[in-house]
Amino acid sequence: MDPRGQKLKFTAVAVFVVLALTGFSTSRGHGSSHGGGGGGCSSSSQNHDSSSSSGSTSSGSSGSTYHDYDDDDDYTDDTSGGGSSNTSTVLQDATVELIDCATPSEPYATVEVSNPNSTGGYFTVTVDFLDAGSGRVEEQSEEAYVSGNGTAKVQLDLSAPAVVAKVDHCDPEPYAPAR
Repeated sequence: MDPRGQKLKFTAVAVFVVLALTGFSTSRGHGSSHGGGGGGCSSSSQNHDSSSSSGSTSSGSSGSTYHDYDDDDDYTDDTSGGGSSNTSTVLQDATVELIDCATPSEPYATVEVSNPNSTGGYFTVTVDFLDAGSGRVEEQSEEAYVSGNGTAKVQLDLSAPAVVAKVDHCDPEPYAPAR
């Protein structure tokens, strides 16, 4: 066989192996019947995680019936349109530090949000506005974008300027979860 034919055969085998190892199907069987052109395991000698595969045919189809009863290998594809795939990473929570609490002249609290991640992200900042007895007057949350390894000042407004007369001090949540 010529070298070009060997390369083609090797490539076909490599693709088959990759597809077999990855499952090459994003849909779940869960008792439904897939025709011969579907994904998943098509060989009855392969029995991945309690899945069953039979060679019986129904309604004249020339495929196999595939049942996958576990949920440990679901795949999602959140990309849309062309371009490269964007894998999402889990961001660590940002830290929050109170700069100023609400005053009659400024009916809002100001906090500084620090992003410990190398990529930017949106974080939900929450501040409790408390009275002199540390009872909650109001709680406000704000989503803010903070660049990677950066900080941002965030202003959280009271619902009404008249509420500021009841506020004695502010207590921000120490961590702002990533959205």
